[in-house]
Amino acid sequence: MDLHNIREDYSKRELSEAECDASPIVQFEQWLDEAIRSQVNEPTAVNVAAVDGAGRPNNRVVLLKEVNPQGFVFFTNYQSRKGRSFEANPFAAMTFFWPELERQVRIEGRIEKLDAAASDEYFESRPYTSRIGAWASAQSEVLSGKAALVAKAAAVGARHPLHVPRPPHWGGYIVIPDRVEFWQGRPSRLHDRIQYRLENGVWIKKRLSP
Repeated sequence: MDLHNIREDYSKRELSEAECDASPIVQFEQWLDEAIRSQVNEPTAVNVAAVDGAGRPNNRVVLLKEVNPQGFVFFTNYQSRKGRSFEANPFAAMTFFWPELERQVRIEGRIEKLDAAASDEYFESRPYTSRIGAWASAQSEVLSGKAALVAKAAAVGARHPLHVPRPPHWGGYIVIPDRVEFWQGRPSRLHDRIQYRLENGVWIKKRLSP
């Protein structure tokens, strides 16, 4: 297989500074709404990157669960590799990619845990089996085999046949952005890139070279 010859020439849309909202949060909500209405595959899937205490980067895909004026929310195991990285270095980068729309969104900023009440509220909305899984999985730790995980999940279900409380090691994070970039693919790799940077509490928009 020759990977050199695998390429796409993007040409569906373009993006200007003028059409971008003054707020990157509002602009993101508009793009996310369009991605959902266009039925792109997994529109809320986002790659989240962290850097651990040794300076080593790691990333994985999670699902965005909320956008609000403060930032971008997702939920996970606090004791996972990424959770430990956030404890050591409380900054994160997020990347959404919607190939059907030839778009990317890049977000960078500080990351903080949500308060317990917000994490409890979301946890209660999850399916029963997903709540069991949050207890059963020691995320990122070595597992002796699938059978051990299934047995642990069964034991959790036996202890909590009706109501599964939120584990103390599981909850929400919010990424509070200070930099957001909207990327629209264009022909000849002359892509449109509009970046927002937070400067003295004000969002500044600028076009970047592709």
